[in-house]
Amino acid sequence: MRKIVPAMSIPLASIFGSGFLVIVPILASSVGPYALLAMLVVAFVAFQAGAVVRHNILCAEPVLAAGRKHITLSLERLSDVALVGAYIVSVCLYIHIMSAFVLGAFGMDSDFNKSLLTTLVIGVITTIGVMGGLKPLEKLESWALYVTLFILTLLLVGFAIYDARGFLDSGAFTLPVMPQRSIWEMLTIVAGTLIVVQGFETTRYLGRSFDTWTRILASRWSQYVSLTVYVVFVALALPVVSSLNGKYTDNSLILMAAEVSVLLVTPLIIAAGLSQFSAAVADTLAAAANMVEVTHNRIKQRWGYLLVGVTAMALAWSNSTFEIISLASRAFALYYLLQCFVAFTVCRNHRERARFILVGLALLFVLVFAVPVG
Repeated sequence: MRKIVPAMSIPLASIFGSGFLVIVPILASSVGPYALLAMLVVAFVAFQAGAVVRHNILCAEPVLAAGRKHITLSLERLSDVALVGAYIVSVCLYIHIMSAFVLGAFGMDSDFNKSLLTTLVIGVITTIGVMGGLKPLEKLESWALYVTLFILTLLLVGFAIYDARGFLDSGAFTLPVMPQRSIWEMLTIVAGTLIVVQGFETTRYLGRSFDTWTRILASRWSQYVSLTVYVVFVALALPVVSSLNGKYTDNSLILMAAEVSVLLVTPLIIAAGLSQFSAAVADTLAAAANMVEVTHNRIKQRWGYLLVGVTAMALAWSNSTFEIISLASRAFALYYLLQCFVAFTVCRNHRERARFILVGLALLFVLVFAVPVG
């Protein structure tokens, strides 16, 4: 257990990185009172995708190390390329969400201002990476996780007290109204939220620090913990959503926190800034490292930082936060789908093959049909 807890910190930091900041307004806007059911579906799909990654840690890594199957090697390399793209999108997403919360505190969260601040912050990260490397900033991830968990706990307690008072006053919970959307619209919008539970795949790349079973257990337990928290968070937040009066933005959580207690607002903004910045640094590091590996050192790490930064900055001007969330979900769905293909080439029985096909079909749906809320 002593080994598992440190191994869980990286996936937990990634999973909690941005999801809790945006998941409630997205689900409330897309499916209204059925947000909790939608969260359960997203959690189930994410856990099945995590099972694929854990299978590959156990079964694909020895095959890849031995170099015995050309098809497995090719699919793994292709998935590495897809992961680089997914990380680049997530870097832009993290800083865009950070910008929305920071600027929202001052009433300045226009699209132009968010894109500008996102560009400036990514530019700072890129410059630090090119000039001296981002390793010194890695320590922020642990602190960001602790702060995020602390703020999450405060929000959960605050929402629970708010809900209890509302129930005692009226004898019922006030849930968000059902939006005027078709079932297809709801499915495609919910599909675009996969990114909020992304991060469990990080244990796949910690082989130098942890053994096989430690990584498998860390991935599994990080999903148990995070998905449980997400489901409880959405359940407790739903009665507070009515305070938004049907107006949902990328930083609506600020208004929800203020409805519960103004004392929650400042810590929430601090947590948003720290968690998003550290998550962006972590994904910049990961993307650049994968880029070096994929190109067999043809692209050096510092130039990897530059490519990641320039691409992420360009993306910041072409999409809104909700559009970037949907794009990131599709990017990670592609990576997980390729991991399903990898798993299929090394699976041990027909039951596993059937499972990987079903998970792959769900991810293919996200990849092809996911759309942003709007």
